[in-house]
Parts: sequence; C-alpha cells; structure tokens
Amino acid sequence: MPAQRVLVVVPTYDEALTLPSTLARLRAAVPHAHVLVVDDASPDGTGDLADAAAASDPAVHVLHRAGKDGLGAAYVAGFGWALDGGYDIVVEMDADGSHQPEQLPRLLAALDDPAPAGDRPTELVIGSRWVPGGRVENWPWHRAALSRGGNAYVRAALGLHLQDATAGFRAYRAETLRAIDLAGVESHGYCFQVDMAWRVARGGGRVVEVPITFVERTAGRSKMSRAIVTEALWKVTAWGARRRVEQLRPRG
Repeated sequence: MPAQRVLVVVPTYDEALTLPSTLARLRAAVPHAHVLVVDDASPDGTGDLADAAAASDPAVHVLHRAGKDGLGAAYVAGFGWALDGGYDIVVEMDADGSHQPEQLPRLLAALDDPAPAGDRPTELVIGSRWVPGGRVENWPWHRAALSRGGNAYVRAALGLHLQDATAGFRAYRAETLRAIDLAGVESHGYCFQVDMAWRVARGGGRVVEVPITFVERTAGRSKMSRAIVTEALWKVTAWGARRRVEQLRPRG
C-alpha cells in the first residue's frame, strides 16, 4: 500500500515571531508530511517568511488570502486546497508553538488504529488537553476554566461526548472532509472546531481523543477575544436548540 499523503494546514495572522521555529520543528518531527501555510495578509511579514520557507523546501506551500477573515474561513480554504491536491490526511495545527509538532505522530497513529469490531474506522483524531494524560502549560487559571466550562456546555447542548471539542490540534481523513458541506461552514472563530467535530459525529463518524500537552505561546499575541467567545456561545446554543427540536419532532 502506498504511503498516505499528509498535509498540515497552519493558518497565520501576525505570526512572524513563531512561524519559522514551528515549521522547522514540524518538518523535523514528521518529515513525510507537507505543510500549507494559510496567511491572511499578515502586516508583520509572516507571509514573506512563509514564501521564503516554501522557496527552500518543496514540502512547504503557501496560500495567500486577501485579508483577515477568521480561523474557520482560513481552515476551509486550506481544506479545499488539500482535497484538490489529493492528500489523504489533513491536519490542523497552530503556528504559535502551542501545539507540539513532536506529538503529531501520535495523532496520525491513532487515525490508523483498528476500530472496535462493528465500528467505522476513525475519521477524526483530536489532540485533547482534558483527557487523562493531557495537560496545559503556562495557562492562567481563567483560561483553563473557560476551556473546561465551554467544553462542558458543548457536551450538554449538543450531546457531543468529547472532553475537548474546542481543541485545534487534530487530524481528519480526507474522505471525511469531502463528505462535509465545507461551503456551508460559517463558523469564524474557535467554535469552528466544535462545528467540525459535531458535523463528523452527526454523520456517524468515529471521533477519538488522544492526550497532548498544550503550551501557551511565548511570543506574539493570542487571537482570543470576547467576540470569539460570544460567537461560540450563541452558535452552540442555537445548534443545541435545533438539536432539541429535532429530537422532539414526531417521526414516521
């Protein structure tokens, strides 16, 4: 069987201080994987650094977008590029060093682990901070509380049995992404991660969590904002209400 083609999609906006080291670590950790940097016209020159990396390494590619349009839109663009390019596995990973490239092999291995008898093969692997063995480093208590509380709300509202549905270090099978209406994904911020996990689960896909260590960035600025939290809250609430209506609707 030929080796599976892996593409790691790395969205960037003002990550000039972190992207070079992240790319170097990623290429060393998983040499067979290709990388796609999706840059939203970063004013700090991140796109130029990505272009320089691509010029010196044929496994690095760059997709320039016209402007900052949200994490979700950047990933959807990257997914489309991956599917057009014939990749078999598509990975999400942050550029800021919070996701450890050295832990990517465990996500890829979990995607290939045999499923229990009668189950479909694993379609999505999430690198989780909140399963046993997972942890965070250098996070203030309020960020951890917000993440844990948000994930508890997701479980209650959507019935999504995941400890870390908001996590952004994950690996998908390409055929799973092909089965999703990516053009219909309208989540812009971090609730994009919940949206995608829920779409996979609702479609009957098997979702697995593996423990990772999430390390708070040491350079650059976090993109977390009140608007992102608000979007996630109202969208998850709306999805949960729709789910409840569907459950109450008479069948037959």
